[in-house]
Amino acid sequence: MARPRTFDEERALDAAMHAFWANGYEATSTQDLCEATGLGRSSIYNTFSSKHDLFRRALARYMETMNASQIDILEDVERPGLERVRALLARVIEGEFEHRRDGHSIGCLTVNTTVELAARDPEAAAMLERDLAARLTMLRTAIRSGQRDGEITAERGADTLARYVNAVIGGMRVAAQGGADRATLEAIAETALDALIPR
Repeated sequence: MARPRTFDEERALDAAMHAFWANGYEATSTQDLCEATGLGRSSIYNTFSSKHDLFRRALARYMETMNASQIDILEDVERPGLERVRALLARVIEGEFEHRRDGHSIGCLTVNTTVELAARDPEAAAMLERDLAARLTMLRTAIRSGQRDGEITAERGADTLARYVNAVIGGMRVAAQGGADRATLEAIAETALDALIPR
């Protein structure tokens, strides 16, 4: 008969997620995970089978958590499309100042993982691809709404503009990791919004 687990698996997963988020996959050692979660090596491997399995689950948890707030913003049909994009960019900026270390943001786990692992980890790459597709769908919907009411330019397609906004967000996150201050990120966001407005 299996012995019942004496720890909160969800709490351990959250702690591991923050360790990977702050340090990256390769730089997070098993010992780092033990210290973050408060678990011994055997408990980690008995529960999660491998560091990679724990990372995969932590990345999925991050995507689910972060996408929830974006979904609330981008699918709020009470707001005009442009206002949804504006609110999303504001939320991204807030997020970059909620999670900081030594004056720098720790960035976004999906962006960090794209840079670190996407080219050599097919499983992570597939997760990132699905996550990107979901975010682009939400952005396209908000942008099409803004195009219908004339607040967002129709000179370019909604798909192109959604990819543009997504790229701006990724760039803002990397800039915050490099130490960009709030005023810099707000200026980037305003420039991106100006590019969406019809001329």
